[in-house]
Amino acid sequence: MNRAISAIVKKDMWEITANRQLLLMIVIVPLVLTLVVPSIFLLSAHFAPQEMEELQELMGMLPEEMQNVETEELMVRLLMNHILPLFFLIIPIMAASVMAASSFVGEKEQSTLETLLYSPLTVRQLFHAKVLASFLFSMLVSGIAFLGMILVLGVEMYALTGVMLIPGISWILVLALLSPAVSLIAITLIVRGSAKAQSVMEAQQKAAFLILPVVFLIAGQFLGVMLLSVWILAGLSAVLAVLAWVLLRTSLAKFSGEMLLGNR
Repeated sequence: MNRAISAIVKKDMWEITANRQLLLMIVIVPLVLTLVVPSIFLLSAHFAPQEMEELQELMGMLPEEMQNVETEELMVRLLMNHILPLFFLIIPIMAASVMAASSFVGEKEQSTLETLLYSPLTVRQLFHAKVLASFLFSMLVSGIAFLGMILVLGVEMYALTGVMLIPGISWILVLALLSPAVSLIAITLIVRGSAKAQSVMEAQQKAAFLILPVVFLIAGQFLGVMLLSVWILAGLSAVLAVLAWVLLRTSLAKFSGEMLLGNR
């Protein structure tokens, strides 16, 4: 990474953290998805297991070797390794969307786009810098959210049951493959849309639709239509990784200075 690209990445990182409104949203959403919602599930499974009857059908879909453990532990495993990974995917999408939506359109609103285009970087390098800044920010938020979730839920689990909370292999796939792929898809689409949008709000509104597929997957699990297994995660990760690469290549090929200036 040359100094100019590094400078743009640092500038974008600084601007997003300096915006209190955006920063508040970036903090609240992960807190709810990784701490509040899982804690409610965990406490309900311990103190009011009868209230979790809607998960009985999902628990029946778990592998046979897991059916011999106690109901409470079974619920926790279902929550940790099959339900939470999908909830977690909302975090990189959200973080990437907030950052990427203000990439080029933010430069337009601040009247710094022309200055950016006169920098030593080519348009493609500018595109790479914006994508890289959003990707690094998304992965940073996701990593912090995951560590916070494991720490808090681990303490709660041990306090309630005396059992240590150990994430399954599904989390390796989510953190190493699925989350980066989903994040890169969101960033590529939004940065390209940000170049055409007239305001950050307009770009963010378009970004909201990217969360819908995840919501449908979550609903499918709770309705008992499917259970997110390691193999499904691996296949989904592979498909989305290829899609992310294709989108990045095609978007880069079509990106130009005329696209940025033509909508001003």
